[in-house]
Amino acid sequence: MKAAVLHEVNKPLVIEDVSLPKPGPREVLIRTSVAGLCHSDLHFMEGLYPHPLPAVLGHESAGVVEKVGSDVTYVKPGDHVVTCLSVFCGTCDNCTTGRTVLCTDTTVKMLPGVSNRLSWARSEKLNQFLNLSSFAEQMLVHENAIVKIRNDMPLELAALIGCGVITGYGAVVNTAKVTAGETVAVIGCGGVGLSAINGAAIAGAGRIIAIDMNGTKLNLAKHFGATDVVNAKDGDPVAQVMEMTKGGVHHSFEAIGLKQTAEQAFRMLARGGTANVIGMIPLGTKIELDGFAFLGERRIQGSLMGSNRFPVDMPRLVDFYMSGKLKLDDMISRRIKLAEINEAFDELKRGELARSVVMFDA
Repeated sequence: MKAAVLHEVNKPLVIEDVSLPKPGPREVLIRTSVAGLCHSDLHFMEGLYPHPLPAVLGHESAGVVEKVGSDVTYVKPGDHVVTCLSVFCGTCDNCTTGRTVLCTDTTVKMLPGVSNRLSWARSEKLNQFLNLSSFAEQMLVHENAIVKIRNDMPLELAALIGCGVITGYGAVVNTAKVTAGETVAVIGCGGVGLSAINGAAIAGAGRIIAIDMNGTKLNLAKHFGATDVVNAKDGDPVAQVMEMTKGGVHHSFEAIGLKQTAEQAFRMLARGGTANVIGMIPLGTKIELDGFAFLGERRIQGSLMGSNRFPVDMPRLVDFYMSGKLKLDDMISRRIKLAEINEAFDELKRGELARSVVMFDA
């Protein structure tokens, strides 16, 4: 099969011939239909986060089950599934207390460099990425890395739920637990930020302020539920939000992954408010906060993959889309073939697109 391999950081992906073994116990072989291009992939491509190389990247995807290994009871060949990097064991302390996204069982949620699922003609090891590697025509994964969805859900849209949507929506609903009438600000209107805006609208937030430097993205944010927009090019976004709200927001969401925007998310809080960092801030980067602000019971917290319980959350998100509540159609900016993946990542790096997806069935 064909797959996009990262050989070196800051180098283009290379389309290579790779192989997968037959599914082992509790493993599922999937024919990849769609894979989204995510900023998280870009962080690894640029070396901001380490990973053993060479590796087949990709982690936001949907497809159809082809084969299952022994002991698999959850899915069968022909089922439509969405993948999730939040693979879980179901038995560790975090899993049994409802925090499957923080699973600590490394025999199921294998650490980088451990998996031996991928192979090729070369002597060096080919690494699986985040237990998935979806920039390939097929994936071999643990059954707890997928969720079965209804067959009438378009797979190209379902793939978005696998990372960007669940991360943004989940940060609002699961991590922050936004309630009806509260005020929300979202910094960054890419795929994750737009999903946070959409999630805030579904949760019933009274005011949803979208912040970006791209006017096209801000216009798109209105479609996803933003009641107000702030263009950071027009001046300090914190000052604009504080003036707009007369005192700050209940919840802010940083969806870019930068020191400056994480600090801005905290500074735009009202007394008692919470800043939620969704973006992947580069390793080693420190953020600075005004200690006095904590006397107003302001808080800052991280959100990993939207604190998801993806076997529950994702089917609900599919139902939200089918009923018109979840906005996915306008999130895809471009549909590409695997051979066009490097060009699409260049566009993503420039901040020109909400989401590009690789269409393997096209």
